[in-house]
Amino acid sequence: MNKKKILEKINLANKNTLMETLDIEFVDIGKDFLVARMPVTSKVYQPDGVLHGGATVALAESVGSAVSYMSVDYMNETIRGIIISANHLKSVKEGYVFAKATPLHKGKSTQLWEIKITDDNGNLISHCKLSTMVLNKKK
Repeated sequence: MNKKKILEKINLANKNTLMETLDIEFVDIGKDFLVARMPVTSKVYQPDGVLHGGATVALAESVGSAVSYMSVDYMNETIRGIIISANHLKSVKEGYVFAKATPLHKGKSTQLWEIKITDDNGNLISHCKLSTMVLNKKK
């Protein structure tokens, strides 16, 4: 399956989810990474008019969980996020934020993903880490 088809498929899975509510869209994929973007609008603001840290974390967990899921045998396994941490470094008022997830560790039962959130100019906005657990699907 080519890159465009994979992105279409994972974006379709966002229907009626938090990702759709926040307008999160997966925009790039490679061998060991996945990128999503989210528009910075009043929908994701905190009361003083800047990007809410919780929305940033939702973006990070969305892209990290998706790429983690894509790295397992999804017919027999699933993943669950178990720990997420975020260091917010800079505020954003407009444009898009981009989340790029790359692996730090891909084990048989746990994975650790680094997610860097950047703005339209490539400035680092937040640095996140997501730990996921690989579970066997119940049959």
